[in-house]
Amino acid sequence: MGKTGYRVLARKYRPTKLEELVGQDALVRTLSNAFSSGRLAHAFLLTGVRGIGKTTTARIIARALNCTGADGSVTAPVAEPCGECETCVAIAIDRHPDVLEMDAASRTGVDDVREIIESVRYAPGSGRYKVYIIDEVHMLSNNAFNALLKTLEEPPDHVTFIFATTEARKIPVTVLSRCQRFDLRRVDAQTLAGHLGKIAEQESATVSADAMALIARAADGSVRDALSLLDQAISDAGGAGVEAGAVRNMLGLADREHVFDLAEAVLGGRLADALDSLGEQYRAGADPVVVVRDMLDLSHWLTRLKVTSNAASDPSLPEAERVRGAALAERLSVPDLARCWQILFKGLREALDAPAPLSAVEMVLVRLAHAADLPNPADLVRKLQSQSDSDSATARSVAAPTPGAGSTAQMPQDFAAAVALFDVHREAVLFAHLMHDTHLVHYQPGRIELRVTDQAPRDFAANVARQLEEWTDERWVVAVSNETGEPTLAERNDEILNQRLNTLAHDPLVQKVLDTFPGATIDPTSAAVRRVRGKE
Repeated sequence: MGKTGYRVLARKYRPTKLEELVGQDALVRTLSNAFSSGRLAHAFLLTGVRGIGKTTTARIIARALNCTGADGSVTAPVAEPCGECETCVAIAIDRHPDVLEMDAASRTGVDDVREIIESVRYAPGSGRYKVYIIDEVHMLSNNAFNALLKTLEEPPDHVTFIFATTEARKIPVTVLSRCQRFDLRRVDAQTLAGHLGKIAEQESATVSADAMALIARAADGSVRDALSLLDQAISDAGGAGVEAGAVRNMLGLADREHVFDLAEAVLGGRLADALDSLGEQYRAGADPVVVVRDMLDLSHWLTRLKVTSNAASDPSLPEAERVRGAALAERLSVPDLARCWQILFKGLREALDAPAPLSAVEMVLVRLAHAADLPNPADLVRKLQSQSDSDSATARSVAAPTPGAGSTAQMPQDFAAAVALFDVHREAVLFAHLMHDTHLVHYQPGRIELRVTDQAPRDFAANVARQLEEWTDERWVVAVSNETGEPTLAERNDEILNQRLNTLAHDPLVQKVLDTFPGATIDPTSAAVRRVRGKE
């Protein structure tokens, strides 16, 4: 049985004129002006994602350069080729002798380029210009690029090069500088959905707006991918209307409503409901890895809702999705959403590598559900700092002070305040001995009795007295005693620190964090603890 002659939509609706290119207004305007003014480059570079129309644009340029008109009256390049003359038809079906298309992915060597270099010397056989279209030009070897440079810089008047690539950054700068570059943009989902709607109408196919939006979103800006997906959806429908549910099944996507159900359950800490929802989607044919991707997409969109006021006004989103999304975003904070993104992103990698993706995704949901019960890190820090404030007066009385404490000419009223002066005035050696090698026996403003360890220098007491007199303008007596005295200030600091760490460890919020993350400990150098020690 022979072929039916059916042409896939991607070929049937391939643009034949610049004005038919979808979503490339800047390119169309620039090229049209160039043809109208006769200011045509001898080399063009077309870049963009796969399926965006690079090769199609190259063929349109080749037609525009060589079109003779249906009646043979066109004698110069035109912005709008007729598409009917023998030249236009031959170029469209890739059979014109003066328009050579080469795939650099399969012909990468210098010998392949040498064929082009040798042929450019000859005038076109039947067309106005010889046009060389090299697809995926970034695949050419360095030697091939070098061999092409001279010809590219000074090509004959009858030669035009058109390069197409998805990886412009891999092309040598020496080549880029010799080309007029056009970046073909991704087509936004709304424009793409409108284009698909027009084609569906021409095909007498009924496609719902939600189904069209799903196809446009899945195509990720590629017109060719969108047409291929629409073609498949219409075929799967078997003459019936194409609905969103059928498209989701075709693409292997989880139902968006189910994704919201799953997100609301897991972010609400309802782990059993979340696992049941995942299991239901899995039994319905959803890929667990795709479910995680959908959750990532949802967390990103919820974050945009949170920080961008007009995100919910996107017309390509169903009304129900906008309403549920706004309600869910209202309940969550930006730190909550950021934590959700991080867990899902790490979980996606685990699911891709796991021998059983479903089990890996279930563990991701377990982590998400437990994380949802945890306090916001910022709130936890604020609470710990608030608790430490209650001990701040006591802490400051025995700890190293903040800069500026005791820096007035007033007499310090206790030993800790007197020691603080040495820290403020940057007497680091004396301050260290006072903290670690000095036991207070008696203190009153102007007189101090101390027991000092062997680590203190012999003239320690005299030096302390002299500095205090200089800073307070009062006479001081510092005497050395044999009595035991009090613990050193450093020992008292450590005692308070240990008490504070013990209090923190028994705090319900901190205990929940420690239980959730086995192996986690309280860092004594953290900001909240340092506040107790008087360092902040």
